[in-house]
Amino acid sequence: MSMESSLVSIVVPLFNEEANVRPLVSAVRFALEDRSWELLLIDDGSRDGTITAAEAEVVRDNRVRLLRLARNYGQTTAMQAGFDHAGGEVVVSMDGDLQNDPRDIPRLLEKLGEGYDLVAGYRMRRRDPLITRKVPSWIANRLIRLITGVAIRDNGCSLKAYRRELLQKVELYSDQHRFIPAVAVGVAGARIAEIPVHHHPRRAGASKYGLSRVFKVLADLVTITMIRWFRESPLRMFAIGAAASTLLGILAMAAAIVSLVAFSPAKADALVLPGAALLLFGLAIYLIMLGLIAEVAVNRYATPVKIGPSRGPAE
Repeated sequence: MSMESSLVSIVVPLFNEEANVRPLVSAVRFALEDRSWELLLIDDGSRDGTITAAEAEVVRDNRVRLLRLARNYGQTTAMQAGFDHAGGEVVVSMDGDLQNDPRDIPRLLEKLGEGYDLVAGYRMRRRDPLITRKVPSWIANRLIRLITGVAIRDNGCSLKAYRRELLQKVELYSDQHRFIPAVAVGVAGARIAEIPVHHHPRRAGASKYGLSRVFKVLADLVTITMIRWFRESPLRMFAIGAAASTLLGILAMAAAIVSLVAFSPAKADALVLPGAALLLFGLAIYLIMLGLIAEVAVNRYATPVKIGPSRGPAE
């Protein structure tokens, strides 16, 4: 697939970005003037004049499309909606606050054309507050690299380019747009590259990010880790739980035996340890059965994933 001739879909979630819509569209138009492109503006329940500004751009340029979500679902859901409606063989995601630079898009596409499935940008000389943005991001990126094993420097940078074949294998929810590289590797075995991209101070509007997102990121990190570790063999996950339940059952049974020896029969009969041991052994058997069912389901419905450059002409 030729990167030069393919339709490029740019997906941009928007939430209260009224003042940034027109400059954003102009910047995309300038950056991709020699390419075939479409721009999908995803309004994520904005409460200002973002929709009006976006509708004006749709009228001005038929390559601009507007998708309106019923309410504010969050950046990940808005981004997934854009991916679902994108028509290009190549999809680029970016923020709507103009901190990402559309002039970096051709460089992403050039790198993607070298045979990669996903090209992630990492922000050079990031223009964000140190305590509330840079420090949490620095910690999060290192945790993500350590736990997932995917060596991406800047998971929080939204400026990325993807092949459509990859996005068709990835479903996002919660705040998982930060984990797209890890999900892509774990689910589809994607080939990933990184390039440095520019980062600008916010021109207008207010940032929607803060320290409150740390807990959601940590919860999503646990989810991604479970997917990566147990997706191909869910029986292992259930077996770990069954082993723990069996161990507790053995301890409960041992305690029941000690109680029969050490206490009077009346007191020993009043203890619930034998019942607890039976429940724990039953739980272990139940978990193993669930694991076997999950294993059968995965083996039945899983299909080999082969991702690479399309050899036919772009439609």
